[in-house]
Amino acid sequence: MKSETLDQLLRDRGDNTSVILATNLTSGEERLIYPADLVGGNGLNPTVADAAQETFRSDRSKTVETEDGPVFLNVFNPPLRIIIVGAVHIAQPLARMAALAGYDVTIVDPRSAFATDERFPGVTLLTEWPDDALASLAPDARTAVVTLTHDPKLDDPALEVALKSEAFYVGSLGSKKTHAARLERLTEAGFGENELNRINGPVGLAIGARSPSEIAVSILAQVTQALRQGS
Repeated sequence: MKSETLDQLLRDRGDNTSVILATNLTSGEERLIYPADLVGGNGLNPTVADAAQETFRSDRSKTVETEDGPVFLNVFNPPLRIIIVGAVHIAQPLARMAALAGYDVTIVDPRSAFATDERFPGVTLLTEWPDDALASLAPDARTAVVTLTHDPKLDDPALEVALKSEAFYVGSLGSKKTHAARLERLTEAGFGENELNRINGPVGLAIGARSPSEIAVSILAQVTQALRQGS
C-alpha cells in the first residue's frame, strides 16, 4: 500500500468516513472509493461500482473479476450506531441485542429516573432533550434512530433531527393511529412525503411480537434489513 493511500485511510478513519481500498491484483493500481463515487459512476468500472455498492452494504471485503484483472475491494466502514430515544422497557432488551449485533448503543431520555446505569449497564446514557442530543450525536449513514417513548414532546423533536440526517434507519413505536397523528404533526412542521416515508411506523417487522423482548427482536430485524438490503 502506498504511503499516501495509508495516510488518507487513517484520516478517513478519524473522520468516521466509509471508504473502500480497491487494488488491482495484477497491476497493483490502487484507488479509494467513497459512497459518493457510486453516484454517476465517477469513472469507475461498472463491475467494480456494482461490487463496491454491495461491499459497503454487507461490510464484507471481496475480490471482483474485471477485464483488467481481479480487483480486491477492502472495505473500511465506521462503527454502526443505534440511538434509542426513550429509556422504556423495550429499550432494555433492544440495547442488549443491538450491542451483541455490533452496534454502539446510546439511550437518550431526559427523564433521569428511567435512564439509569442500573437499568442500562454499560450503555451510554444521555439525559439531554432529544433534539439537542441527536444534534450533538449527528446521525450518519451508519446510524439507526429508534424512538420509543410514545410522547410527542420527546419523540417528535428526535424525529425532526433524524429525518434531516443521513441515518439509514428511522423507526418510531406506536399504533397505526398513533403513527397517523405523528405524520400529521410532522407534516405541519414542514416535512414532505418523501421524508415522512423514511419513518418505519409502527416500528419493527410484523411478526406478531407481544412482549418487550419480542418487540425488540422485530425492531432489530427491521434495522438489519434496512442496513443489509436497503430501505
